[in-house]
Amino acid sequence: MFDGRWRDTVDRATGPAGRTLQRSGVTADMLTATGLLSAAATAVAVASGHLHLGILLLILTGLHDLLDGPVAKASGTSSVRGAFFDSVTDRVSDALILGGVAWYLVSTHPGHLVILPFAVLAATTLVSYQRAKAESLGISAKGGLMERAERMILLGFGFLSPVFLVPVLWIMLVLTCITAMGRFLKVWRLAEAPVPAAVPRRHRRTRTVARSGGRTASASPSRWRARRQGELASRSGRTWRARNARQGIRQRSGRRQP
Repeated sequence: MFDGRWRDTVDRATGPAGRTLQRSGVTADMLTATGLLSAAATAVAVASGHLHLGILLLILTGLHDLLDGPVAKASGTSSVRGAFFDSVTDRVSDALILGGVAWYLVSTHPGHLVILPFAVLAATTLVSYQRAKAESLGISAKGGLMERAERMILLGFGFLSPVFLVPVLWIMLVLTCITAMGRFLKVWRLAEAPVPAAVPRRHRRTRTVARSGGRTASASPSRWRARRQGELASRSGRTWRARNARQGIRQRSGRRQP
């Protein structure tokens, strides 16, 4: 929701901070890498039962993720490589944090409840994949109730108390699944236009020549066959005329003999 609707507002708010960090020598890749370290520290804190410390580290992780884009824009270093690096580290950070939550649940909630964080991770991975795949096809798939920023905020509320954590995980799972369904339907509607079928290579020259007015000799197979038959017919005609001429010469020579 923040990324889909309020991205421009967030960029205007974080732009000055990005320019300040850029003048201080901080790069976007540095923020992305240190954000990954913060996510790992968050996972360790949560797994060991220090949920309140996990909140502070989670906020630090979110700040790194929030500011790496403005720093890249301020320095003019926005690139495909940086976007790829940021996207991959986001997925790794999600896996680390939810893995720490699962570790915590193993020690405090015995049973099958440990599967819940992994279900949330699977749903978040699906949401991210839908956006990446849609954008590779030229379709925008942003927006939804539970994007990464909303997940971080909601998970922070879950770290306030062990009592809140499990209900928050269930809410995250439901809202993330709704987001995945919404993105699927959005892309499905936008992709209704049929994609033109690929033209076989052997027919491309024929169609090109046909559009150009048939100025090329190999315009179509039927025209080629007609021309070939004409050539054969002309050859046969020349052979027949030559044969008749030889016979005529022989006849005239026979008449002249005494």
